[in-house]
Amino acid sequence: MAATWLFQAHPAQLPPETDDWRTWLFLGGRGAGKTRAGAQWLGARAFAGTRLALVGPTLHDVREVMVEGPSGLIATADPENRPVYEVSRRRLRWPSGALAFAFSAEDPDSLRGPQFHHAWADEFCAWAHPGTVLAQLRLGLRLGRRPQLVVTTTPRPSRALRLLMAEPDLTISRAPTAENARHLSPAFLDGLQRLYGGTRLAAQELDGMVVEADGQALWRAADFPPLRSAPPPRLDRTVLAVDPTASAGGDACGLVVAGRLGDRAHVLADRTVRGLSPLGWARRAAKTAEEFRVDLVVAEANQGGEMVSTLLNLARCPVPVKLVRASVSKRLRAEPVAALYEQGRVRHVPGLGELEEELLALGAADSEGPTSSGDPASPDRADALVWALTELLLEHGPGPRVGRL
Repeated sequence: MAATWLFQAHPAQLPPETDDWRTWLFLGGRGAGKTRAGAQWLGARAFAGTRLALVGPTLHDVREVMVEGPSGLIATADPENRPVYEVSRRRLRWPSGALAFAFSAEDPDSLRGPQFHHAWADEFCAWAHPGTVLAQLRLGLRLGRRPQLVVTTTPRPSRALRLLMAEPDLTISRAPTAENARHLSPAFLDGLQRLYGGTRLAAQELDGMVVEADGQALWRAADFPPLRSAPPPRLDRTVLAVDPTASAGGDACGLVVAGRLGDRAHVLADRTVRGLSPLGWARRAAKTAEEFRVDLVVAEANQGGEMVSTLLNLARCPVPVKLVRASVSKRLRAEPVAALYEQGRVRHVPGLGELEEELLALGAADSEGPTSSGDPASPDRADALVWALTELLLEHGPGPRVGRL
């Protein structure tokens, strides 16, 4: 069966030629053969003593598609080693002794504790909590010499997918639906092409392309890795930007520190906090300002007005406070800052993943949805960064200014 598959598969369905990868992401259109690829890969690793993980959008999807579907693990298995699904234990048992355990992406905590040699994650872009579930799954991939993960999905322009695609040790395969046409009804392809050919929906669902949200996204995940570097030993000017919250338990209070050297800005820290009282976040801001010896605190006054300045004074903020007010939308405020990134004038210290995720959401169609961690996507960190870089490079920075037409 395995030898026959090598001749039947189209190139995107076969794993990378070298075996030094950790994650293989297969992006494909509907019917491009993603499920078959995942099942063949995982089934080929069902050796004695091997523990495997199956993660789908729901437990129903795992059973109906990944396990018992026409391209699933049972249908594609070698006759001599065909597994049986044990419904009550939600696991697949091979005659070889290998075990595969079923998990739903609706329940991230179910992945706490178990450990595996390999895993197959299907329809990642349909998961309810993609970032959280993926993190828990990877924490369990700790058996054997080289644990590996295969992710198969039809893409959507989500933050979680953008972040996954930007990972340095990721291998990506792509296939449009037409690549697997010999296994599909001709009427299926012809009908969809007539209805949706040339549209964004066709590019996403048939061609397997990650189509940005109507061209609205200001940042891409691939933009960030080249920006990450240690800060310079000295800076001309340093500021702390505060995007306050009006109450405890609501949105986070964005606290971002950035500095300027010449015509370039360096984002130094994200100390954003959640769940503190107004005086609590003001004290955290004052402590951060003292820690980084900033020259100025820039605080948005749309929520709280002059009270923001009063709170920071009560918290004994050691430097002057400048209040700024937003008169245009978040996107319009962010566009000149995004242009600074495009010009190569901004650098990030490593470890700003949550801030970078919020930047990816600014202007994207899913910016009002949940973050990968499940929290509401209020871009408090991103707002604070925009205020900091505006102060450093657009208001008072050296060199040419970035304006808005």
